[in-house]
Amino acid sequence: MATTAQKTTEVRNTKQRRAVAATLDTLEDFISAQDLHQLMVSKGESVSLATTYRILQSMLSAGEVESLKTEEGEAIYRRCESEHHHHHLLCRVCGAAVEFEVPQLEDWTLKIAGEHGYTEVNHTIEITGVCGNCSAG
Repeated sequence: MATTAQKTTEVRNTKQRRAVAATLDTLEDFISAQDLHQLMVSKGESVSLATTYRILQSMLSAGEVESLKTEEGEAIYRRCESEHHHHHLLCRVCGAAVEFEVPQLEDWTLKIAGEHGYTEVNHTIEITGVCGNCSAG
């Protein structure tokens, strides 16, 4: 899985954008754009699927959400709890996500990159498995 988050320019705060943000704020785990759209429609929000995709991409560019690619290649999104660089442990069954940090890993990646002359280094670690709740059920 790959994670992406970028920061760019200011965006318009439309009713649809507020609806997407408010719905994401109620969720703990990653969600696909289609599932997010269905959830909003079920709550009576008036937003199209295309607009949901555009807003999620805008929020991703603004650093307001994180995105992962599932093993099937689908993008899933969520609000991030941590403002620091971190990684995810993701349940393949229910989508539950746990954020974690490994300071030693950050130092190691910079060391390895520096030894090979690399700068502006990024890395992503996503660990997938089956969470305790899904394993027990």
